[in-house]
Amino acid sequence: MAETPLVSVVIPVYNSAPFVAATLESVLAQTYRNLEILIVDDGSQDKSIAICRGFDDARIRILHQSNRGLAGARNTGIRHSRGCFVALLDSDDIWRETKVERHVAHLEARESVGVSFSNSEFIDESGRSLGLYQMGKLEGITARDIFLRNPVGNGSSIVLRKRMLDEIATVATLYEEPEAFYFDESFRQSEDVECWLRIALTTSWQFEGLPEPLTLYRVNAGGLSANLIKQYSSWERYVEKTATYAPDFIRTHIRRARGYYLRYLARRATSQGNRRTALHFLVQALRTSPLILLQDPLRTLVTAGAVLSLLVLPRALYRRLEATAMAFTGRSQRRRMARECAAAA
Repeated sequence: MAETPLVSVVIPVYNSAPFVAATLESVLAQTYRNLEILIVDDGSQDKSIAICRGFDDARIRILHQSNRGLAGARNTGIRHSRGCFVALLDSDDIWRETKVERHVAHLEARESVGVSFSNSEFIDESGRSLGLYQMGKLEGITARDIFLRNPVGNGSSIVLRKRMLDEIATVATLYEEPEAFYFDESFRQSEDVECWLRIALTTSWQFEGLPEPLTLYRVNAGGLSANLIKQYSSWERYVEKTATYAPDFIRTHIRRARGYYLRYLARRATSQGNRRTALHFLVQALRTSPLILLQDPLRTLVTAGAVLSLLVLPRALYRRLEATAMAFTGRSQRRRMARECAAAA
């Protein structure tokens, strides 16, 4: 145990009673055992923390604070971490049992990598696989890649080198005393990608991904169009912040990045069945950056087809077509992952 690096698992918890037990069980089942598990109670008002207290494992520590949001809870966990590596896990997501082991091996073998991530498998609120995966570029990742496509995916797929986090930390007195901040707590959305892009633009640390779907990422079937509007507003705020220290970078890539992000929001609205919102974001994407039709024709045309089908088809027929398309996409993704895993072996 003493010869292996300590990994600090940071789990922010806020009103996650239906899911947090499964999340914590997946950490305790890890094949890599040299862990400390930092559960950050971000002002929970349900039974989440009582559920966490029911687990009898000396590696678990529970930290309490008033609500600061996901970024603030992650910051608190990182500040209290003692490991060489910090693994982030949201309290409704799940890890496969070899996840930490695979990332530690990756980071030990690749000294220049500061951010190790994996592909993710989507699950529903009951924990059932949706047969779809969150996948992106795994190597040679640049700041441009992160800004345009965010290949990292989601926060629960990440294991970070602590030395890198210390390098990007800022010290400020936002509450009662000076503290180190890694994620920007003024963001309640887009806090992940803001941090990843800041790392890519201001440090020499590299991002690399593992092809296996080692994270099970839970999709919330709720979601309102108003949330997508807020999400877009938060994205624009993160762009404005980045422009304060990398204006040339933003100026070069902003139109294409904004077009891609609006197209992503159109897909999100379509999956939620929000016809007007989906059409609004699609039109805005094409107006903002018409060249996305040439730069990424397949995904743009598929998104447009989905939006138009949602508009004109009866809801039941649309859902059948959507299920067929999802099944086809899932099979294609599994074939690609199989090739990538074979190449990495």
